[in-house]
Amino acid sequence: MNLQNEQPSWLRALNDEDLQFLKRFILASGSLKALASEYGISYPTVRTRLDRLIEKVKVAEQSGLEDEFHRLIQIKVAEGSLGASTAKQLLKVHRESVKSMEEQS
Repeated sequence: MNLQNEQPSWLRALNDEDLQFLKRFILASGSLKALASEYGISYPTVRTRLDRLIEKVKVAEQSGLEDEFHRLIQIKVAEGSLGASTAKQLLKVHRESVKSMEEQS
């Protein structure tokens, strides 16, 4: 049985680092202060990390996105690994490519 296919989309969007953070957050009973102390970083840094994780989950659960490429780009923006302007450029090129392929069919 392949559990990967049975996981909700928001869980599949999380990488190992996200899952480790989530686990530590749960074990800290949701205390960002305790989590900051455990990681040895500031509270605002932990808050930012949690905010990005929340945004990633929201994007992964969002319906109405054009396709999986669009979802992946939005997840990368949410986690901070891709800038918004680059994302817009990639999505524009992707849309044009899809449109061109559809016109050729």
